[in-house]
Amino acid sequence: MSLGDARGRWFVVKIGGELAADKQKLAGTVGKAVASFVEAGVKVAVVHGGGPQATELQKKLGIEVRQVGGRRITDAATLEVMKMSLAGQVSVDVASAFRIAGVLAVCTTGASSGLVDAVKRPPLVVSGGPQEPVDFGLVGDVTDVNVALIEKLAGAGVVPVLGSLAGSPDGSVYNVNADTVATRVAARLKAARLFMVSNVPGVLRDKNDPSTRIAKLTLADARAQIASGVIVGGMIPKVEESFAMLDEGIEAIHIVGLNPPDAIFREAQEPGSAGTAFVR
Repeated sequence: MSLGDARGRWFVVKIGGELAADKQKLAGTVGKAVASFVEAGVKVAVVHGGGPQATELQKKLGIEVRQVGGRRITDAATLEVMKMSLAGQVSVDVASAFRIAGVLAVCTTGASSGLVDAVKRPPLVVSGGPQEPVDFGLVGDVTDVNVALIEKLAGAGVVPVLGSLAGSPDGSVYNVNADTVATRVAARLKAARLFMVSNVPGVLRDKNDPSTRIAKLTLADARAQIASGVIVGGMIPKVEESFAMLDEGIEAIHIVGLNPPDAIFREAQEPGSAGTAFVR
C-alpha cells in the first residue's frame, strides 16, 4: 500500500517516553514522518508512554519503583507520578517537537472525554513473574475507544496525541501500557498501519547486531523464532500482541527505529525496508 492508497485511512504511531527526551530528534524523525502522512491525506493518531520519566520522578520523590516481569505496579502514589509524567512532562515535550515539525497536534491522554476507557486489571500471572497471580494495582485493561471523537479531531485537521492513561465513567484513572493503548486504538480505528517506534530497528536475530533485522514476519515465522530463542525477553509480548491485533482489524504492524531519520517514512512506503513488518 502506497501513501496514495492510504489516503483517508488511519496510521497509528506509538512512541516510548525515551524518544521524547530529545525534542529536535523527535521532530526530525517521528514529527517529520507524521507531517508527511498528513500531507498525503492520511489520518494519524499518536500514542506515547513515559516510563523513563516516571521512573526518574519516582526516584526524586522517594517513591519505590516496583515492577514484576518488566511491568510497573501502580499504587496511588505511583499513579500520581504517571499523571505528572504522561499528561505533563512527556505530553508537553511531544507537543513542542511536533510544533517544530509543523504538525497540528493536540496532546492529551486517553482519560480525556472517554478517548480510551478501561477497567481495573484483575490479578494475573505474567511471564517473568511468580507463579501466583500479581495485583498490579491501578493498572487498566482497555474496554473501549471513542472512535467518533478521534474521527472528529482528524476531521478538524488535528493529530490526536494520547498519553497512555485511561479513564472510566465513574472518574477512575488507570495506568495502561502504551503498547496496549496503541494496539487497541489502531484496532478500533481499523488502521492500515501501526508503527511501534523503538530504540532498535526491528526484530533482530542477534539483539546486538542491527544488520540481523528480520524484514517481515508471519505468525508461523514468529512462533518459530520464539521457540528457537531468537525472539526473547520484552520483544515476545510485543510480537504476541501484534499478531493478536492483526486479527482485530489492523492491516500491518511495524516495529521500526529512528536510524536513518526517515526510517518510518521508508517503512510506510515499502514494508520491511527499514523495520520489521508483521503481516498475516
